[in-house]
Amino acid sequence: MATTTGTTIGQSTPPRPGRVEPAQAALGALLALEIVIFGAIGTNFLTVTNGFEVLRLSVEIGLLAVALTPVIVGGGIDLSVGSLMGLAAVVFGSLWRDAELPIPMAAALAIGLGALAGLLNGLVITRLRIPPLIVTLGTFSLFRGLAEGMTGGVDNFTDFPSGFLFLGQGYLGGVVPAQVPIFAAVSLGFWVLLHRSTVGRGLVAVGYSPEGARHAGLRVDRLVTLAYVLSGTASGLAAVIYVAHLGQAKADAGLGYELLAITAVVLGGTSIFGGRGSVVGTLLGLFTIAVLQNGMRLADLPAELSGVLTGALLLLAIGLDRRTGRASPTTSRGHAHVDSDEEWTVKNSQVAVICAVILAAGAIVAASNVYVVRSLTDRLVGAGGPTAPSSATADASAPGRRPITVAMMPKSKGNAYFIACRKGAEEAAEELGVNLIWDGPTDPDPARQNQIIDTWITRGVDVIAVAVENRDGIASVLKKAMDRGITVITWDADAATDARTFFVNQATPEGIGRTLMDTAAEIMGGDGKFAIITASLTAANMISWQEQIELRRAEKYPEIEMAVLRPCDDLQQKAYDEAINIMNAYPDVELIMAICTPAVPGAAEAVKQSGRDDVKVIGLGLPNDNKRYVHEGITKAVILWNSMDLGYLTVHAAKALEDGTLKPGDDRFEAGRLGSVDIRGDNILLGEPFTFTEANIDQFDF
Repeated sequence: MATTTGTTIGQSTPPRPGRVEPAQAALGALLALEIVIFGAIGTNFLTVTNGFEVLRLSVEIGLLAVALTPVIVGGGIDLSVGSLMGLAAVVFGSLWRDAELPIPMAAALAIGLGALAGLLNGLVITRLRIPPLIVTLGTFSLFRGLAEGMTGGVDNFTDFPSGFLFLGQGYLGGVVPAQVPIFAAVSLGFWVLLHRSTVGRGLVAVGYSPEGARHAGLRVDRLVTLAYVLSGTASGLAAVIYVAHLGQAKADAGLGYELLAITAVVLGGTSIFGGRGSVVGTLLGLFTIAVLQNGMRLADLPAELSGVLTGALLLLAIGLDRRTGRASPTTSRGHAHVDSDEEWTVKNSQVAVICAVILAAGAIVAASNVYVVRSLTDRLVGAGGPTAPSSATADASAPGRRPITVAMMPKSKGNAYFIACRKGAEEAAEELGVNLIWDGPTDPDPARQNQIIDTWITRGVDVIAVAVENRDGIASVLKKAMDRGITVITWDADAATDARTFFVNQATPEGIGRTLMDTAAEIMGGDGKFAIITASLTAANMISWQEQIELRRAEKYPEIEMAVLRPCDDLQQKAYDEAINIMNAYPDVELIMAICTPAVPGAAEAVKQSGRDDVKVIGLGLPNDNKRYVHEGITKAVILWNSMDLGYLTVHAAKALEDGTLKPGDDRFEAGRLGSVDIRGDNILLGEPFTFTEANIDQFDF
């Protein structure tokens, strides 16, 4: 039995250079299993194009992850990298647009800002001896707050030159994404730093035992500070690539990326307690997550399942690290004997448990796939049977004709308004024999919309229909889809006109603005102050409605004044908070106009709990969400259209475009139960908005 005595820094049996660790082998096996499963069940998964697409969509988070690896190996943590991305992005945009600096200089300064921010983290941690978790939690809020302060939460930077956009959207040789070589070079640099330099060995020693490292003569503070400087530098570089990828610089750039990056690092075998880790493991963790997310969408499986599996694996990795990754107190600091044979037995058991989880994950994926295949089979085979809903369905499933695939995206899946739209879309899909894919971000997020659309392009869907969150940020990926021969339409909120064929418009901005302002004026008696709560300060439809509200106010009601405009991010709780803040800051406001569906009940609940009988609420909302507030007299009117009809009309428009029965230049087309629908230019019009009041709201159920 081999033993060691004396003081040691590190593991009792340090891995030899180039040796594959058991955790890495297990993760590699999981990645291979994912590739085999999704290769069998995913559309166009095993293609070179999709492989490079997975790489391209992993670059920004990957840059953060490889830079976080030495930080975590050194016993630290950096929660600020995502927020720093947002700050570096808006600084880069401001330097280019407002300061009129050349793109290379603006990019260099943004990356330099990242390095300085990392230096700030490192100095506060090492000089003031404050735990890294506390320091970076503080700078997490500081950096994001500075970014939002610079832009007022409203401004975003777009119209970057095409040469710069090529960095995030172009392909070298028409195949390799332009940002991939940068990611490869950075990853190689961090591998050399961590595994082939004295700096890397020093960070391992610091992570395992900071005091032992000091006694060994290592400059611990310098090593730790260097790790944070490199982490900040990588955040600045990721911000520049992010802007090139999306075509816009916004304060919310990198939102939530820090958690994904840390997940990749820890899943790759890096000990969250420090002292052990590898860049190769981090890359394996990154690609395991990326392939899982990509494969889920190409296989038509619920995207949420990837989060469940990733979370389970992460908890397992941390649990095993806590249980076996560090020795007992009497051995971990080198005070007693270490039995290397016993250590190897523990590692084997660790591999066995991870392999069991791999098999369980595969079983879950396989079971989900069986369910989806059965659902699709029932839809396609049953369409021509005796239960077929219409002759259109039977025709679509006739021999030699496959049903078209329409990929439809809301701004956010959890919003009640978009849930109602989905019901109408599914009704039309069943009626027409269309294969409908419904997917989108859980919260309004332009970056997530882009990623999902990229997956749909790889899959080769026939039509993409998007409710656009940010028209400038999504234009490039929609144009890419059109270049690949995919029909693109928008609905609910529009993109640039050259990035889609038609816009399925729920109502004209003029009609919505006029109805809202006229209703507000009637309630207020022609004078006073009102406030607006919107979903987003950058959403195209919200902006156009606000413009029309202001035009109507200035034209007909000059005695009425708008006190403030506040966003709620499509969240009811945030709308509640904003309404409370408005009533406190502007006590003379008589009416709150909420122009997104979660904001109407949120504002009404705030008014109710405040006891302010002098404040009324109106807005764009669903009748079922607002009935009780309408009957209580808090909400005087709810203005909307039939959201189920909007989803229904969108699918009909998609099918008609593919069939050739709807073409640019048409002024009408037949849309099932909706009959003949008017087209104004390239806008397909659902109709005029409808006003729900106490007298009629109980007649509606959606």
